[in-house]
Amino acid sequence: MKNFIEEYKERYIDEGEVLLYEDGDHKIYWVGIEEESAFRCNVYLIVDGDEALIVDPGSRLYHEELKNRVDKIVGIEKIKGLILCHQDPDVASSMVDWIDINPDIQIITSARTNVLLPYYGRGDYNFYNVSENPTYTFQSGKVLKFIEAPFLHFPGAFTTLDIDAHILFSGDIFAAIDIDWNLVVNNFELHKNNMDLFHKDYMASHIAAKGYARKIENEEIDAILPQHGSIISKENVKNAIEYLQNLQCGLDIIYADLK
Repeated sequence: MKNFIEEYKERYIDEGEVLLYEDGDHKIYWVGIEEESAFRCNVYLIVDGDEALIVDPGSRLYHEELKNRVDKIVGIEKIKGLILCHQDPDVASSMVDWIDINPDIQIITSARTNVLLPYYGRGDYNFYNVSENPTYTFQSGKVLKFIEAPFLHFPGAFTTLDIDAHILFSGDIFAAIDIDWNLVVNNFELHKNNMDLFHKDYMASHIAAKGYARKIENEEIDAILPQHGSIISKENVKNAIEYLQNLQCGLDIIYADLK
């Protein structure tokens, strides 16, 4: 078993696919996208033998680029499902392109998200309800655990924990806005400012953040992989959870006089 994330703290990423974790046939990749934007979107690929899932496949703008990257690693015919932490276009709009490639693909998401996804133009898909099925088991026996995160920032938001790899795919939670982007956080104290730029405006409230932090504080987590910003390595996981526990955001700021 090998977690490569620490190795990328001081390295510039100039390739399109980055292997983050490997344990035999179970692998996790960062697959982009390399857009020059403070809102840069991260897409991840989980490969388990002949099965593969894409975590938050992103916008249709970058679908061809992403498809080519994925094809280099596993072949697009092995993509069995898309994990969509919520329905925003930067997360989910390319689902329609993946359905065109594989009409049997599973759309793994929450019931609240599922209500809105058909407005991208396709409702004829296989829906895997994470509320009714809080785990996903690969044929190998490796397990993903889905952890609901209401109002962070969508009511039906959730995160995905790879139980064996101890890696949390956190969606918009722990996201950051940063022009001077690194794949992995190398200074968490400075990075908190970039997280503030996202969390204070997008996340609902202190209660929502603290409630989710309580759900994950006793989980074994070696890395946090958000959809925006930089990956948080093991040494800063505790700091990241404490950040959520103390976060004042959204309604706490707008209606501060009602406390």
